[in-house]
Amino acid sequence: MLVKMYTDGAARGNPDGPGGYGTILQYVDPRGEMHVREYSQGYVKTTNNRMELMAAIAGLEALTRPCEVEIYSDSQYLVNAFNQHWIDSWQKKNWIRGKNEPVKNVDLWKRLLEAMAPHRVRFFWVKGHDGHPENERCDELATTAADGADLIRDEGLA
Repeated sequence: MLVKMYTDGAARGNPDGPGGYGTILQYVDPRGEMHVREYSQGYVKTTNNRMELMAAIAGLEALTRPCEVEIYSDSQYLVNAFNQHWIDSWQKKNWIRGKNEPVKNVDLWKRLLEAMAPHRVRFFWVKGHDGHPENERCDELATTAADGADLIRDEGLA
């Protein structure tokens, strides 16, 4: 089954938050019926890159069986990590990059890899705010999350 997933994180113009992230899953079930599932995760005091990773994790962890997944994101950081094989390089170097700089977000990268394991996943970059309806909906979800009353702390930054 093919699942199209659209993710977004919104830092609300402040790299330290508050911000939120949203995920939309679209798929056609074996009976041919279209389904849309939306997630909004409250707001997170964290960085934009971490929110993008958490959005992808939330969508993948919501899947109940192995699927073919296409992840559409306006985060070049997320998409390039896989399409340009950064993630492979970081793993080979024991999660170290550049001049002995530890990879930021390593806890989330490992969790994302774990969430991806049962699926066949491909990443696609969608330029943000270009009128792509699904991407715009994810932006709305992320903004709703950023404005939400529920505080979700990012333990990775604690």
